[in-house]
Amino acid sequence: MNACRFAGTPARPSAVVTVLALVLLTLGAPLTGGAKAAEGPTAKVSQAEAGTGGTVTVTGARWRPRALLTLLICGQNMIGGTNSCANGDGRAVTVGADGTFTKKLPVAEPPKPCPCVIHIATATGEAAAADVAFKVAGHPVAPLPKERSGGERLSVLSARLDGSSGLLTWFGAPPSRRLVVTVGNLGSTPARDPVFEVGTSHGVFAPSWEEQRWRGTLQPGKKTQVKLDVELSAGAHGDYLVSLRYGAKLLVEQPWTVGRPWGVTLFWVLLCVVVAATVFRIGMAVVDKVRPRTSRAVPPPRPSTPPSSGSTASGSTASGPAAANGAHPALPWFTPDTAPEAPPHHQISAPSEEIRSTPKGTT
Repeated sequence: MNACRFAGTPARPSAVVTVLALVLLTLGAPLTGGAKAAEGPTAKVSQAEAGTGGTVTVTGARWRPRALLTLLICGQNMIGGTNSCANGDGRAVTVGADGTFTKKLPVAEPPKPCPCVIHIATATGEAAAADVAFKVAGHPVAPLPKERSGGERLSVLSARLDGSSGLLTWFGAPPSRRLVVTVGNLGSTPARDPVFEVGTSHGVFAPSWEEQRWRGTLQPGKKTQVKLDVELSAGAHGDYLVSLRYGAKLLVEQPWTVGRPWGVTLFWVLLCVVVAATVFRIGMAVVDKVRPRTSRAVPPPRPSTPPSSGSTASGSTASGPAAANGAHPALPWFTPDTAPEAPPHHQISAPSEEIRSTPKGTT
C-alpha cells in the first residue's frame, strides 16, 4: 500500500505545473496585446473631471519628435468632427526630442453634450491622434447618436492641377491633368469609398460630368489628399473650367488654359502644299501626253552640179562620195540643213594649167 501511495505522489506536481503554465499563457495574451497597443502615441490627463474656468494638465508620450499638436475638448466623443469641439479654447504644443509633451489646457464647454474627450492630433506631417476621456463638470450629458449612412459632409481645403502638355498634345492628342484636392470630412459619419463627379466646361456651355470613385475611408474630423484624373477631347484648346462635385454640393472649381495644337495646323499646311504640287505634276504629265506632235520641216534637196568637160576628158573625178550622187560632201561640223551652198554653175573655175597642157597620149 505504501508503494502505491508513493508512486502516485509525483503526479501532483506535474498537474500543478501544467495548470500554472495554462494560466500564464492565458494571462500573457492580454499583456502582449497591451504592449502592442502601447506602441502608438499615448496621452493622459491630471484629473478626470474639472469645471469650466479650471485647467487640466495633459501629458503624452511616444509622439513624433518636434511635431506640432493641437489639444481640444470635444463633446459627443468627437463624432461630428471638430464641429463638436471648443475650438476657441484649444491649445497647441510642440513635442520634445524624446517624444513627450506636457501642456495645461483650460476647461471649456464644447458645443455638443458629453460624453466628452480631450482630442490630441498632429497639425503637420504624418497624421496621428489620441483621445482621452474627460468630464466637464456641469455640462449636459446625452446618449451618443447612432451611426447612420449619408451623414458625411466633405469639404475641399485646397486644390490644384498637376501635369503638363507633351509633344503629342502639340499635335492634337487629348490634354490631361490630375486634380489634387485636400478633402476634409466635417460630418458625423465616415465617408467610405466616396464617389466624386469631375466636370469640364468650355465657355458658356454646361459642364460634362464623369463619376470617379476614391477608394478609402475618411473618418469624421479627418482630412486626406484625393487625386482624380481629368482629360479633354482631342484637339481641345482654350479656357476650360474643371469642377468637382460630391452629391449635390459643388466643392471646387479650377481654371485650366489649354494651348492651341499648332502641330495640327502645320500638318494641314504641309499636306495642302504636297497635294497641290502632286496635282500640278499630274496635270503637266497629262498635258504632255495629249498635246499634238508637230513634224519638223525638211528642206528640199538641192540640184546636182554637172561635171565639167575638162574633168571628164582627163579621167579625173570629184573627190569624196558626194561626186557619185551629186550631193554635198558630208561635213561632221555642219548639219544637213546648214551646210554651205555650192557655187553656181557659171562660177566654176576652169581646169588648172597643168591639166590643159597635158598632151594627149601621155600616161
